[in-house]
Amino acid sequence: MHVILSVTEGEDKPLKYPHMFRESGLMLLSKVDLLPHLDFDVEQCLAHARRVNPRLEILLLSTRSGEGLDDWYAFLRGPHAAPARPLEAR
Repeated sequence: MHVILSVTEGEDKPLKYPHMFRESGLMLLSKVDLLPHLDFDVEQCLAHARRVNPRLEILLLSTRSGEGLDDWYAFLRGPHAAPARPLEAR
């Protein structure tokens, strides 16, 4: 299971929903291109997430700027990726 947290949601979400973050293997911190416009503490967010799940892998991502997309694509292609299904099975 993976979890997506947008910077617009607040850095306290891992503490508010610990079960979701504890069960996840990866957290995508999305919309990081908005950080200059928000009161969001990235380091505090990461600390909260790792307090709930010390093994949590975290990727910072912005589809607007492209930041983190290469890492995200590599993760998707990795050994934990879901096998491709033939078109007729979809």
